Amino acid sequence: MTFAHDKYEGFVKNKSGKGIANVKITDINSNALTSTDSSGFFQFETHGNIFTELIFSHPEYATDTVKTPTNRHFEVTLDKIKVMNAVSVSTDGAARLGIAGFTMKTEVIGQGEIKKAACCDLAGCFETQGTVQPMTTNILTNSKELRILGLSGVYNQVLIEGMPMVLGLGYTYGISSIPGTLVENIFVSKGTTSVLQGFESMVGQINVIPKNTVKGERLFLNAYVNSFGESQYNLNFKASKGKWSNLASLHMVLPAAKWDRDKDKFLDLPLMNRYLFFDKIKYGDDIKDKFNFLATFKGFKEQRVGGQTHFNHKTDLGNDSIYGQKVSFIQLESYMKASYKMGENRKLAWMGSMVYHDQNSWFGPVHYVAKQKQAYTNFQYEQNWNRSHEFKTGISLRALNINENISFTDTAVKRTYNGSYLKKEIIPGAFAENTFKWRGDIITLITGIRADHHNQFGWAITPRTMLKYDVTEQSTLRASAGTGWRTVNLFSENIGLMVSSRDIVFKEKLNPEKAFNWGLNYLQRFKKKKMEGFFTMDFYQTRFSNQFFPDYDSEPNKVLIYNFTGPSVSNGFQTDVNMKIIKKWELKLAYNYLDVYRKTNGVKTLLPFNSKHKALIALSYLPISKKWRFDANVHWFGTQRLPDTELYPEEYRQAKTSKPYTTYNLQITRSWLKLDIYAGCENITDYRQLRPIVSWQNPFSPYFDTSFNWGPTRGREVYLGLRFKVN
Repeated sequence: MTFAHDKYEGFVKNKSGKGIANVKITDINSNALTSTDSSGFFQFETHGNIFTELIFSHPEYATDTVKTPTNRHFEVTLDKIKVMNAVSVSTDGAARLGIAGFTMKTEVIGQGEIKKAACCDLAGCFETQGTVQPMTTNILTNSKELRILGLSGVYNQVLIEGMPMVLGLGYTYGISSIPGTLVENIFVSKGTTSVLQGFESMVGQINVIPKNTVKGERLFLNAYVNSFGESQYNLNFKASKGKWSNLASLHMVLPAAKWDRDKDKFLDLPLMNRYLFFDKIKYGDDIKDKFNFLATFKGFKEQRVGGQTHFNHKTDLGNDSIYGQKVSFIQLESYMKASYKMGENRKLAWMGSMVYHDQNSWFGPVHYVAKQKQAYTNFQYEQNWNRSHEFKTGISLRALNINENISFTDTAVKRTYNGSYLKKEIIPGAFAENTFKWRGDIITLITGIRADHHNQFGWAITPRTMLKYDVTEQSTLRASAGTGWRTVNLFSENIGLMVSSRDIVFKEKLNPEKAFNWGLNYLQRFKKKKMEGFFTMDFYQTRFSNQFFPDYDSEPNKVLIYNFTGPSVSNGFQTDVNMKIIKKWELKLAYNYLDVYRKTNGVKTLLPFNSKHKALIALSYLPISKKWRFDANVHWFGTQRLPDTELYPEEYRQAKTSKPYTTYNLQITRSWLKLDIYAGCENITDYRQLRPIVSWQNPFSPYFDTSFNWGPTRGREVYLGLRFKVN
């Protein structure tokens, strides 16, 4: 058979040889050419164009770039997106923010999306989406948390390649230990997720996938400096031989100059030194080989200094006349994975991790020294009965040891919580999860349950279920429901307690926090002549049966610590529209409504520092030449309730609510074959919350408090960077 020279045709299939429908085929400039039919067949005319490379993409398969063969009829085989313990691990460095075709609603943030902003660390990788909100927990050291559904970041699980590693002491600074240049993909899920990763994900899950050891750039260099004088440097290098491959990465941050624009005698941003080494070695391929193995090691050292402008961290630590903070720590971590195929439909999988964290901190006159050791292991058996039925079961063990010591150098302000705090946890568990598919994958149901035994609190049962129904080829309905629980790490997860002059009063022993979450999500894809995209709408509710949050309202100068068993609810509604227009423009619109409250004696009280209304506009322009790229986003935040200060002296009283505000960000990128130069400006209008520190005039008074920051405090930031890569 002969084929016309103005036409390409062929088949796209999976590893089993079955054709894949609805695979999108584009040229190297992202111009849409065609899609495969129900049998995996494709055909398109060249119209005189010469295509050197074609891109084949599908939500459930790893995107592949294929050099166009001289034969105009050819076949392409795509790898199924890997699922390790039901956590999506994509081999695709997708340059997009999309919704993956999994049972749970999963937003995929790829490298292309991450590069739309200066993503210095993980907290900066969410500028173009509305689900995750980075929040500053201590403005003097710029520590952050990642919130979902308006609740503290402790209620969502941050995974590294499917493993729960960010907790305890690592919670406060762990998200800063992942540079954006090392991230390949981020998978964000709302609501309760799979039981295979543990019992903690009450409101969502963030799974971070470091870069692949083989695909992508062989050599990558990044350098960045901002208008405050802070600079960052990154180096990634890959090497491979046979079935062995390796990725090595270095990351360094050097401190900014001293800035005090609002003249409150406190630094607007901390002086930070950070050094990180990461190495990832892999043997074999998850799909092709019978046995594969992966091991990583990370060493991380950081120091942050904040406080009054004349504070010297070498001579003034614990001083009762000059206020300053210094956080320094070393963190070592390693994780490993291995899997062995026992045939076409059976597999054994093992994963394990270890983390050591050693921290020495000063918060004014409060000296906080802490060490943490944690270990995790998971052994799992997977059985695919047939294409429509998959079963997974296994056992896990988690061990956590935290030793905290608190002392004071100043007794003028009454503090009573000094002493040693020791936490030892050993939690063995067992789990099972079934996946059923009906009507050719139109309906997918996942049901799972796990049982865990805490050495102090006994047994806990965690059931969860997720449902996906493809109403049409272009619309999908998802639902999820389940429970979650966690134990509280009081000081490491609430650094603000030690920063203020308030005394910490323990009313009772803290029990595990427990919650039930359910949610619905609707997705509608659309495509017209010069526009394509999708629209989503979801609602999730979380109800706590026991919850802890520091009570700042009941008594001045004190924080009360107790269990809250009354009604505590989070209602979260979100709608998103994602569009690609005329192949050059990308537009994203998002709106969030949050109603997060508790009831005490029948009175509803909104939780502080939550914008009830929030909106996002993200716009990108990419000319056909791809030499230039323009990315802009606008964030609008509505009013937030603030902690009650009615009982404070008049000069220290704060407003009951914050002001609504808007921030504007812009980045321009110029690309060459191996080099990108990018420049941008965050918070273009220089909006700032002035003097956010209560009693900044006297940081050693009983009313000194740094927890009232509700908006940006550092103001406009201009930056310049470059990326050099060898593929």
